Amino acid sequence: MLSSLIGYYALILGLTISFPIFFFSIRNFKNREILDNKIINFTFIQLFLVIVSFIGLIFSFIYSDFSNETVFNNSHTTKPLFYKITGTWGNHEGSLLLWLLVLTLFIFIFLIKSKNLLKEYRILTLLFQQIIIIGFFVFLIKSSNPFNYISPAPKEGLGLNPILQDPALAIHPPILYLGYVGSSIIFSSVLSATSLNYISKTWATHIKKWVLVSWIFLTLGILLGSIWAYYELGWGGFWFWDPVENVSLMPWLALTTLLHCVLILEKRSLLSSWVIILSITTFTLSMCGTFLVRSGILNSVHTFANDPERGLFILIFLFILILISLVIFFTFHKTNRDSLVSFSLLSKETSILINNWFMMYFLSVVLIGTVYPIFLDVISSEQISVGPPFYHKLIIPFLIPFLIFMAIGPQLKWMKSGLHSKFYLLILFALSILISFLILKIFNAILLINTILVGSAFYLFFVTIRDFIFKRNKNFSQNLSHFGFSLLILSILFNNIFSTEIITNLKVGEKFDNDKVQITFTNLKKFEEKNYVSFKGYFLIKERKLEDNLEPELRVYNQPNIITSEADIKTSMLSDKFITMNTVQNEEYFNIRYQVKPFMVWIWISVLLISLGGALSLLRGKSV
Repeated sequence: MLSSLIGYYALILGLTISFPIFFFSIRNFKNREILDNKIINFTFIQLFLVIVSFIGLIFSFIYSDFSNETVFNNSHTTKPLFYKITGTWGNHEGSLLLWLLVLTLFIFIFLIKSKNLLKEYRILTLLFQQIIIIGFFVFLIKSSNPFNYISPAPKEGLGLNPILQDPALAIHPPILYLGYVGSSIIFSSVLSATSLNYISKTWATHIKKWVLVSWIFLTLGILLGSIWAYYELGWGGFWFWDPVENVSLMPWLALTTLLHCVLILEKRSLLSSWVIILSITTFTLSMCGTFLVRSGILNSVHTFANDPERGLFILIFLFILILISLVIFFTFHKTNRDSLVSFSLLSKETSILINNWFMMYFLSVVLIGTVYPIFLDVISSEQISVGPPFYHKLIIPFLIPFLIFMAIGPQLKWMKSGLHSKFYLLILFALSILISFLILKIFNAILLINTILVGSAFYLFFVTIRDFIFKRNKNFSQNLSHFGFSLLILSILFNNIFSTEIITNLKVGEKFDNDKVQITFTNLKKFEEKNYVSFKGYFLIKERKLEDNLEPELRVYNQPNIITSEADIKTSMLSDKFITMNTVQNEEYFNIRYQVKPFMVWIWISVLLISLGGALSLLRGKSV
């Protein structure tokens, strides 16, 4: 009770601190040449108050204070302590409070880390960020208060959805939000720089660090969500084009494109319009994700709220922010027309620009596939779902030239490059296509599109390996990220092409047998755990003279009363063996799903390599 009161009043005080921040910022903007320390002090006080509010909510969860409506709806006395703590942000209200915490943290760090930059730029960035912060304060207090009081206080809570009680998903939201909210600093910064005509090489070097921070965390957040979906949902896959998965992918695509545009802006003072538009787009997509997940429009296990009023607030707030940004862009941004023709067709700039267009195309496909069913439902009340075939058909053909340009681009020079000494690129491409053909022929999976696509991925793979050998000290972080991406595409392709699946119904003592695998259901045992009952199946898998024992589970949770299926996965460097079991209604049989997923672990490793490349670039202060 006390922790909730402290949290609530800290939230109110945090909002009121915005007024002195605005007052001293506007006064300081016109007068002194240095930033007034009062501004930094009040920004820190606001951050401190939000931290106090967040800790208050954590303590309410730890001590199961069911007089707090958020705790009552999302916790239970038998829930393990770890999930009580992480349950703080595993709900709509708590997740928004976490958003606010990161917003205030990042603007404080921004002020501390930008001391050598123009005072007016720092103040204006703070003011734009404060508009976003105030919007989230009002949203929290008015329609998503995490400290609503229930009287009389219930003795027990409703609990947290069991599939959300998972270590990967517990740390997934904070990591993802660091990526999302990082885009708010980029947004505020670019509006400030545009207003002051401060878009320059110096600014690009500064903002590139924030782009990298946001990009690294967003990449890792998507990875954690993908790993969780793989082993928790029982699908046996890393990506299913679920609308909420797409919501995190879209800002990542925009942010990746922005990163490469900032690189050109830093090197050549070009593509400033791209940088401004992509900065606005990335933040808009992050906010759109917040709207879609919290409005109840999307139907997914990831969504938090089902309240149109909350979604409407975010939509109106987002509309205001977009309107402000467009007015600033068209009023203050002046394009340097000379820069439009200042690089040749065969140059690093052109290669990046072409790949930017490909990235924008991929983004458009994902955006249409995500929102089209929503608009169709509103207009005609017809409900459809857009699945993997839609995305595969529209993305895969364009992935081939994208990978080729991605391989060639780093081999070119800035401004103008020649074809001399580039014969090795043709040899590597021919070698890549040949290797692709031979691998697919061995496994009897020859298709023209598969051969060219795998060959293009191999091409990027071999070119980046060559760069590691011959360019050891040059753009190592860039090579590492590109190598990781080539490994990611190869792993995904092999995973899709060579995966196998068996679905059958078995009861204890029975076996499934074909010419490749034998599955024996040897035993079923019951275990009593703290907050659920486990029914563990024991399976003997015989495959090519190899034997494996796999133990999937069915868990019956007591609060809320939900049955979940827990996969058992045996991972090796070459493949995963994945098995789930589910009950068959009114039968003693169990539905068994057994899959072999090649190169699964390399998907996770490759994304870590991509992120590591960004981290090394950030630490070294060099371009990716």
